[in-house]
Amino acid sequence: MALTDMEIRAAKPSARIVKLSDGGGLQLWLMPDGAKRWRLAYRFAGGQKLLAIGVYPAIGLREAREAREGAKRILAEGNDPSLAKKLAKAAKATASANTFDAVSTELLDKKRREGKAERTLDKLGWLFSLARPAIGVRPIAEISAREILAVLRSVESRGTHETAKRLRATISEVFRYAVATDRADSDPTVALKGALAAPIVKHRAAIIEPKAFGGLLRAIATYEGSPETCAALELLALTFVRPGELRAAEWVEFDFDNGVWSIPGEKMKMKRPHRVPLAARAVGLLQELQTITGHGKFLFPSVRSAARCMSENTINAALRRLGFEKDEMTGHGFRSAASSMLNESGLWNPDAIERQLAHVDNDSVRRAYARADYWDERIRMMSWWADRCEELRRSGIVAPLRA
Repeated sequence: MALTDMEIRAAKPSARIVKLSDGGGLQLWLMPDGAKRWRLAYRFAGGQKLLAIGVYPAIGLREAREAREGAKRILAEGNDPSLAKKLAKAAKATASANTFDAVSTELLDKKRREGKAERTLDKLGWLFSLARPAIGVRPIAEISAREILAVLRSVESRGTHETAKRLRATISEVFRYAVATDRADSDPTVALKGALAAPIVKHRAAIIEPKAFGGLLRAIATYEGSPETCAALELLALTFVRPGELRAAEWVEFDFDNGVWSIPGEKMKMKRPHRVPLAARAVGLLQELQTITGHGKFLFPSVRSAARCMSENTINAALRRLGFEKDEMTGHGFRSAASSMLNESGLWNPDAIERQLAHVDNDSVRRAYARADYWDERIRMMSWWADRCEELRRSGIVAPLRA
């Protein structure tokens, strides 16, 4: 006879296990300690077996009967319900261990072992931290595109569209790593392509008109702040590297005899080593600077600690001090100025200019076949550019172009 809830609640334990049957092999065992445990007796592969379903009342009569029917379906498929339960339990444990937190941390450790720049690792860690409150503890194989979109929308709602775009790419990288390591079947961020508002591209302010650029160079020559900052401003003009690459420059990277600055790949935006030909004026400026900071590691050490490089705000603060507002000129603007005037001169191969700017061609085919780095032309170009800067600094008037 089938059991009822009233009968189960009224059942009392005794000194021995009492088994109450509900039919179809489902039993409620009354334990001497007062516990009431569901068990399912069944036969598999010619032997008698027992499946533990749970404890009453956490597992009620209806849930126990559903478990019995589920076990019957597994038996009908030729499988053992006990083994199926163990496998499901193991899969759940594995999924719980492979959370977004765990996989993203593992990916970050992998990048650290590969020698990625500390700044890159810090940025990744920060992006991970934006996602972790919502999906960090979730098994990565169970996270849906809808959950990820909610995370991205939260970031986007603060007006940080570029951050939301980067976060989507970063989360995608975690999922691709999970797929590669057999902990997820797919990357749900693929379905979110086009779901976010496109960030508005803000072009960095730059003085690109030659006469005005000459005025900037004259202003730099009169800078009354620290000589290191003054040298940094002029070197940015002469080399037009990214401000971060100049700030982090170390003395061991320079070869004065051959006039070359070799920047390691980990310091470059595109993670590729880059060489900068040094014109005579740049070498002279560096040698002067070496008498000031040559005893340490960095060309431009922090004022607080020689173990760190100059603050990222120093260059722009110096430009403000010289009277150039943030919508007029920035440290990055020296790159735009050089690119504009070198291209307008018509004297140099555009590819040589792009190589000197350390830009990566978006055309993968063109990039694959562009083996030459135009080094000889870049040496001549950088020497010409240094002369051009001196002409503009002296007069502020556009002088006739000459190679």
